[in-house]
Amino acid sequence: MKIRIKFSKQGVMKFIGHLDVMRYFQKAIRRADIDIAFSEGFSPHMIMSFAAPLGVGLTSDGEYMDIEVRGELTSKEAVKRLNRVMVDGMHIHSYRQIPEQKTSKAMSLVAAADYTVRFRDQSVPAAGWSKKVNDFFAQESIIILKKTKKSEQEVDIRPMIYRMSVKGEVISMQLATGSVNNLKPELVMEAFAGFLGTKWKPFALEVNRVEIYADIGTDMGRKLISLEDLGEEIGT
Repeated sequence: MKIRIKFSKQGVMKFIGHLDVMRYFQKAIRRADIDIAFSEGFSPHMIMSFAAPLGVGLTSDGEYMDIEVRGELTSKEAVKRLNRVMVDGMHIHSYRQIPEQKTSKAMSLVAAADYTVRFRDQSVPAAGWSKKVNDFFAQESIIILKKTKKSEQEVDIRPMIYRMSVKGEVISMQLATGSVNNLKPELVMEAFAGFLGTKWKPFALEVNRVEIYADIGTDMGRKLISLEDLGEEIGT
């Protein structure tokens, strides 16, 4: 049985890298007595994969991991067991079975993600910045200089910004995410700073990932659905 688990990563856990998060869940699953399946061969390991692992320093309300289990356990009981062994800053939101026709690994399904961005205390820009967000998003193109280890190239990131708005001092955005197109909110905010003719202070931004989506669209266009909604509750 293939299972998709949704969890959040908050507080000091944002400083824990992906490999350590993976090791943590390997131990937590054992402690929660989840009958997870192992790979075959000389070096068996838990069948586990993560969707778009989060960068260090970012928090999230919607992270996902896929596992394969042998035993039957209701979603309610599995969530209860897992949360019982979670540390502060980690919380399990759902434990759902993935239907056979949707058993692609979460990492290969990812197409978009929602983020919120706040400014830390003492880092809020000059008055009037929030009124410029809509003007920034309304541009036909947003060219940035993208640096790699070997080269630099100009990239138009505007097609990868699906949605962007501001409420109070919180910026919300939906960005292309995944193996084909992947845009980090930090790059968007760097471009926005250039649009305002300024630069942010170091560590000025607090970035939180809200949700991750798969694209189940057809020839008629893109249709996004959360990875959680691709699964079904067990025992309800």
